Amino acid sequence: MVTVAVPKERAPGERRVALVPEVVARLVKQGARVRVERGAGEGAYYPDAAYLEAGAEVVERGALLKGANLLFTVQPPPEDLIGALEPGAIVVGFVQAHKNLDLVKALAAKKATVIAMELIPRITRAQSMDALSSQATVAGYLAALHAARLSPRFFPMLTTAAGTIRPAKVMVMGVGVAGLMAIATAKRLGAQVFAYDVRKAAVEQALSLGAKPIELPISAEGEGGYARELTEEEKRIQHEALREHVAGMDAIITTAQVPGRRAPILLTEDMMERLKPGTVVVDLAAESGGNCVLTRPGEVVEVKGVRIFGPLNLPSELAVHASEMYAKNLLNLSSLLMEKGEFAPKWEDEIIQGALLMKEGEILHGPTKALVGGA
Repeated sequence: MVTVAVPKERAPGERRVALVPEVVARLVKQGARVRVERGAGEGAYYPDAAYLEAGAEVVERGALLKGANLLFTVQPPPEDLIGALEPGAIVVGFVQAHKNLDLVKALAAKKATVIAMELIPRITRAQSMDALSSQATVAGYLAALHAARLSPRFFPMLTTAAGTIRPAKVMVMGVGVAGLMAIATAKRLGAQVFAYDVRKAAVEQALSLGAKPIELPISAEGEGGYARELTEEEKRIQHEALREHVAGMDAIITTAQVPGRRAPILLTEDMMERLKPGTVVVDLAAESGGNCVLTRPGEVVEVKGVRIFGPLNLPSELAVHASEMYAKNLLNLSSLLMEKGEFAPKWEDEIIQGALLMKEGEILHGPTKALVGGA
């Protein structure tokens, strides 16, 4: 019988949990044994009693990994869990190896097998397992709410006895999953929304949500749904065009990121100079360096009347639904790791192969292997 272990997340500010009681019940029904650390769901308002009712064992941290085949986490596993891993166990969760090379080395030294959720291939079969997308949905929703909260202006048009208030102009830069959710939420709040992306397909999706696309003579479609890096000439064209558009905005939400690399700068110093006082910038790429040159990760700063917010780990703020969505991603992935309650990883499956960071201590992910070798 496969045993799944779910720890209490210890990273600062992390409120999510890898499995919610509803998903635990489904795994137990499939024949798995699920072991949950005491208090694991408290941050997301899932009490221990709910896990017990769902059929899980609730244990202290020291007993969590004894005999466990699978360790499901949200954040990268800390050293105490790495040290307690059973031989042959698989760690499944976000790893962000390029930021956590010491952790990768510790896992390799333990001869661990690691499936990194951020490496799940963006193919049709894997959509239900795509945790980057599920958590980006949460981040995009909250980005629009934070922009409205920080703005000194109403978002919707209002007709009042004191006169008519014009709708706020909101620009979303980078129209991936997070950007599309930010567009939809800002539209629901009544704002006039503009959208920019270097990928033509993304611009079409933004248009379908009611945003006004800002189109430039640039097409930078990359692999896996991401944008490729722009050439110097394309960057110049982008900069010249966008600096004119940003000047009239009341709020700007940036979401552009490149996996494993620093986020591209979209809002340069001269562009920030053109923003009017009272403008708000919400930079969703703060954790990977930021799309705005003035972003300070985790802080709200005000420069010449412009507020810039670089939020960290936004999905944790919406812990109930973020955990629920992530747990369902793991549930769908588990179909490739177990069969009828038995531990049976499908190593040859393209999804597992794509997400396999390391197997029995051997780093298989090329960029991570190069980073570790270089370090």
